Amino acid sequence: MNSFNNLDLSKTYTYADYLLWKFEERVELFKGKIVKMSPAPGSAHQTISFNIAGELYSFLKNKSYRAFTAPFDVRLIKDESSDHKIKTVVQPDICVVCDLNKLTDHKGCKGAPDLVVEILSPGNNQREVKIKYDLYEEFGVKEYWVVYPTEQVITIYRLNAEGKYIAVGRSLTIGDILTTNILPGFELKMDDVFRGL
Repeated sequence: MNSFNNLDLSKTYTYADYLLWKFEERVELFKGKIVKMSPAPGSAHQTISFNIAGELYSFLKNKSYRAFTAPFDVRLIKDESSDHKIKTVVQPDICVVCDLNKLTDHKGCKGAPDLVVEILSPGNNQREVKIKYDLYEEFGVKEYWVVYPTEQVITIYRLNAEGKYIAVGRSLTIGDILTTNILPGFELKMDDVFRGL
C-alpha cells in the first residue's frame, strides 16, 4: 500500500497490514483503527523530548534497561500474539523497556514498556489523550508521564494493584524533581526538562 488515501478507514487492521504500508504519513493503530499522527512536532516538543531523553540516556548508559524515542513501534499485546492478531501499535514520544525480551525481534517493542512519556502538541486533542491513557492502562504500562509544554507541567500516572492508573501526587513544574519507582536512583529536574523553551 503506497497511499494513505487508498486505505479504508472503516476497516480493522493488524500489525501485519501495518508492516506493508509504504506511505509517508505516520499512523498508529488503536485496537485495529487507523489514527493519523499529528504533523512533525514543533520546537518546544522536540526540545522537551531531547532534554528528557538525554537525562534518561545518561542514567541508563551502563544499565540493562533501554530507552527509545519516536518513531519507535510499540505493539501492545496481552499474550504472545502473531503480527496478524496484533491490533494496537503506538509510537510514544519516549519509552523505557526493562524486560529486554520484548525487544528480541528488532521491530520495536512487543509488549508494554515499563514507562511511557507523551509530550502533548497543539494537534493533540483530548480524545486522543484519553484513548492513549486507556490503552496504556489496559495493556499494563506501569508508569505514564504526560508532559504539557505550554504549562511546563508533567503529570505522572502509576498503575495500582488493581491495574488502574492513579495520579502520583500533584503535577510537577519548575523547581520540582521527578523520581520514579521504575528507575531507582533516577532524578529528573523539571528545570532541565523545560530548559531552552
